Amino acid sequence: MLYEKCRPHVFPHLYCRNAIGKLIGNHILTEYNANTSCESSDSVKRINRPEYLDFLIRSKDRQIIKVVSGIRRCGKSTLFDIYRDWLLENGVSKEQIISINFEDIDYEHLDHYRLLYDHIQQLLLPGKMNYVFLDEIQHVKQFERAVDSLFIKKNADIYITGSNAYFMSGELATLLTGRYIELKMLPLSFAEYCEGIELYVPGKPLTKTEKYANYLNESAFPYTLQLSGQQKDIREYLAGIYNSILLKDVVARLKVSDVMMLESVVRFVFHNIGNLLSTSKIANTMTSDGRKIDQKTVERYIKGLSDSLIIYQANRYNIKGKQHLATLEKYYVADVALRHLLLGADKAGQGHVLENVVYLELLRRGNDVYVGHLTDGEIDFVAQNVDGVTYYQVAATVLDEDTLKRELASLDKISDHFPKILLTLDEVGARTNYNGIKQLNVLDWLLEKKSVEHT
Repeated sequence: MLYEKCRPHVFPHLYCRNAIGKLIGNHILTEYNANTSCESSDSVKRINRPEYLDFLIRSKDRQIIKVVSGIRRCGKSTLFDIYRDWLLENGVSKEQIISINFEDIDYEHLDHYRLLYDHIQQLLLPGKMNYVFLDEIQHVKQFERAVDSLFIKKNADIYITGSNAYFMSGELATLLTGRYIELKMLPLSFAEYCEGIELYVPGKPLTKTEKYANYLNESAFPYTLQLSGQQKDIREYLAGIYNSILLKDVVARLKVSDVMMLESVVRFVFHNIGNLLSTSKIANTMTSDGRKIDQKTVERYIKGLSDSLIIYQANRYNIKGKQHLATLEKYYVADVALRHLLLGADKAGQGHVLENVVYLELLRRGNDVYVGHLTDGEIDFVAQNVDGVTYYQVAATVLDEDTLKRELASLDKISDHFPKILLTLDEVGARTNYNGIKQLNVLDWLLEKKSVEHT
């Protein structure tokens, strides 16, 4: 497989910008760049992502820095393209828009904050609002200094993106505290994917179940819609994303020397999505299996993977005590197809894969999401937002009566009056109300129109 040929530990210093496989010795490293692929072409159909676009529109002209973060290739650059088109359609002239993507080699000379600031300063139109887009800004040394200086100008509206969580940490968070709002992007939701299927594969009617199967197997990354049905091309594209994340966002940043061990941790976490884990449990299990690793190394790797946004950590929440718990957590992957790439399709894990999909959707809908802890049980998700709390149980099917009773029992133990929902793939039983617990078909729930709040 491609990702087996592109192990980043071979040349950890390598920095590959273009979309072609580079041959280094006997190894190939492939990375797809949005500026050189069809992703950014004006001729390509664009998937409507109204919640994210609405965030930018609502924030327009507010003296606050707009930060868009998200895993590589989730659609941040395309979102900026859509928003710039909206600006042009709503009275903003082309001369008022300054746009720089730092993955484009044309801007490589601006990789220092002072050079960047001077360049933009010369382009600002006096007496008019200027809209400044800085894409993948983590490539610029001390970029926060340029951003902060632009922020204080009355005629500059600043928008920046980055492909990891740590680009908005440390000095930047300290320097810009209270001066920015963040939009956290994810790959396509199931609803967005279904819209994309209609755009890219017209005239081929699919049931929602078939679309869901494709969504899991062919990926939620937007560009893969253009490769629909081309499994080999999709796998190569996903392998490029995976290797880019490991090479640039984890190995290089953490200075990892044993990349095979890092990949073992990735595989372990991917295999155990939806299971309660701890770093000590991961270390002990891997050591027992012949891959000796200490807990501190696992913690370091997990932090690097979380910061790269390839995995998400859901902490536990004590429902009765209304407090967050520091021990044990669950992990979910940003795109299920990446898991399939490394591990193959695991039909036995269908329930945990569905759980992964629901977790990401709850994040998209503006929730803080936790694993619910009960004295003698567990709730899959406790979703908290400005409107309150909702409890969710997720199961592939509850057609078996014992399974239904077990899933309902956990929700029945909660004594408060917040909504309780059981999500399954079953059509039979959907919309049934069990003493206040609503059973819903999860695909219908995923296709509901929901607004997302970001503050």
